[in-house]
Amino acid sequence: MHLDHTGARGGAELALLRLLRAEPSWNATVLLPASEPDDVFAELPAGVPRFVAGVRQGAGGSGSSPARLADLAARLFAQAAATRWHRSVRGSDVVVANSTRAAAYGALAVRGSSRPFVVHLRDLITPDALGGFGYRLMTRLILPRADGVIGNSRTTLDSARPFLRTDTVAVSIPSASGISGPVPATRGEGPLRVGMLARIDPWKGQRELLEAFARAFGSGDAHLELAGGAPFGQETFAAELRARADELGIGRRVHLLGHVENTAARIAGWDIAVQYSTRPEPLGQNVLQYLAGGAATVVADEGGPTEWIDDGVNGLRVVPRDVPALAVALGRLGDDPALRGRLSDVGQRTPGLMDDTAVARAHANAYGEVLARRTSPVLA
Repeated sequence: MHLDHTGARGGAELALLRLLRAEPSWNATVLLPASEPDDVFAELPAGVPRFVAGVRQGAGGSGSSPARLADLAARLFAQAAATRWHRSVRGSDVVVANSTRAAAYGALAVRGSSRPFVVHLRDLITPDALGGFGYRLMTRLILPRADGVIGNSRTTLDSARPFLRTDTVAVSIPSASGISGPVPATRGEGPLRVGMLARIDPWKGQRELLEAFARAFGSGDAHLELAGGAPFGQETFAAELRARADELGIGRRVHLLGHVENTAARIAGWDIAVQYSTRPEPLGQNVLQYLAGGAATVVADEGGPTEWIDDGVNGLRVVPRDVPALAVALGRLGDDPALRGRLSDVGQRTPGLMDDTAVARAHANAYGEVLARRTSPVLA
């Protein structure tokens, strides 16, 4: 049983969809609190049941008012009850929380039972990443109850280890990121193209990339493409990006593409691909996609992406939150096609890149190890 708190097209939700499309060896079921207008899990394979039961889980928590936190807690407890007594949960062998919010009500739902509980960690276990309330929930309730933890990077997993039991299965597995066979490259056809694949959100770094692009390519015909939807109420920020591009005089060369279904084909057209989140990324699925897709990759020099990028070998690492430094890196790559080509070639051979089928096999092994350590999974 896979739990997710939303069907919106966030990174965790898209990764779970890809995982369950990879023909995993377990019988999967998905349980959501509520349906979304554009529910990503409506695209699950026909053999994967999807259930909706409970109460909608709102966004936020960190820095919220006492009334907002009380409402959040009430929704978590209500969802925990709905989850605990759902027939598919009671008939499952393992409960897997796919997001931090789902892990909170999932841990409450299995509390006091011997039901094996696995947390898929996609956030660093720090107050900055989770907020004060979320950090307390994670470190005091969720991680101590987890029988298994799958971190999307070693960095993520290491941030959780101080809060795990000694018998918890703890493994690092990259998220399913849609990597498959080679896609014919279209880069080099026409003007230089710089891209970022990430949901539109201030912390994902689109504003910083826009400013750096304007510094590096204020004149000329280079184009910037921002691929990603604006879920979780970020339509206003998307409008701000468009307005700022116009202010910088580059509006006609900046393109907000919205959600892109065929990400591999899009990346195949980018000469330079950027990850520049404003706080440490636990993994950065987009970095794996950039490398596999052969784009010259630029990342912020912190968090999970540094596990994948050897500076100057298969990509460039840039000081975080430093627009001038990012502009220098973009300009360097823009002026040096040979460097872009070398980073592209080496990037596609980066050790450890896994297609979704291999990711599914690794998950199956982790679930099997959890089951081997926990017997008689009966929900009270």
